[in-house]
Amino acid sequence: MFLLYIVGIIAGMVVPFQTSINSRLSLYTRSSFYASTISFATGTIFLILLNIIINPHVFTPDFYDNQSFSYIWFLGGLLGVIFLTGNLVLLPRLGASLTVVMTVAGQIIMGVTIDTLGWFGAEQETFTLFKVFGIIFLIIGIVLMNYVRSNKRATQTHSKVYIWIIVGFIFGFCPPIQTATNSALGQQIHSSVMAALISFTVGTIALFVLTLIFNRSLKLSSYDTKQGKIKPLYFIGGILGVIFVTTNIILMPHLGAALTTIIVMLGQMLMGIIIDHFGLLGTHVNKVTIRKVSGIIAIMIGIILLRLF
Repeated sequence: MFLLYIVGIIAGMVVPFQTSINSRLSLYTRSSFYASTISFATGTIFLILLNIIINPHVFTPDFYDNQSFSYIWFLGGLLGVIFLTGNLVLLPRLGASLTVVMTVAGQIIMGVTIDTLGWFGAEQETFTLFKVFGIIFLIIGIVLMNYVRSNKRATQTHSKVYIWIIVGFIFGFCPPIQTATNSALGQQIHSSVMAALISFTVGTIALFVLTLIFNRSLKLSSYDTKQGKIKPLYFIGGILGVIFVTTNIILMPHLGAALTTIIVMLGQMLMGIIIDHFGLLGTHVNKVTIRKVSGIIAIMIGIILLRLF
């Protein structure tokens, strides 16, 4: 079980690198949607090659003759795109810290709900008072790690932001449902890698349509005044996304929706702290503080309470 925790943390740690790479790619596409489309398409191609090597039978007609098609074939990929789009909408309205706090709070609540009610084929777990305290500790930890002091004037100016806070909380429902449905699909077709390919293919198509609607151009510049010439490294974001999605599909049956979400989230936060502390990936140096360490401890306590009780 401990090994599964480590794998989940490592999978979460690739997300900040993927975000940074996709962010740099967007400088050449002049569109976040287009950069995400390229990222998803790269991941899709990688998964096609991977399935050809380890699952060649999934490309035969016989494989599909024995399948029962339902919403789980499409929902996971669409939810990934909805969450991505939601973050693009929320970021300029809530700021980075509040966006993270509200969407992660939504992820925790939905993950616990899926496990408690046994939705999407998840193993049903009893909801206890200890889990309530676990959720409280998790939210406290997330707030401590993402809190940014704002002045009263800014707060008054954005008094209408509460509606976006609620929207952010709802957008947070997407990742746990995506993980649960992708995992259910993986169990149905007996292949986590093929389930990831289906999710990425649906996501790529949806993002391509959004790119055509909002960007109306598929031009890709080969040079940026700040970053210089485009590098092959900027196209591997999709491969990192494959690691993240596939690991979630594998972990879900063993850890449940809530714990899978939380463990992966912890990996994201830990790597985010490391990147900030050392100024990696061209970011400004932001040293580790007692507040952030306290946040990590609170999250650890929350995980223990959710898992052991």
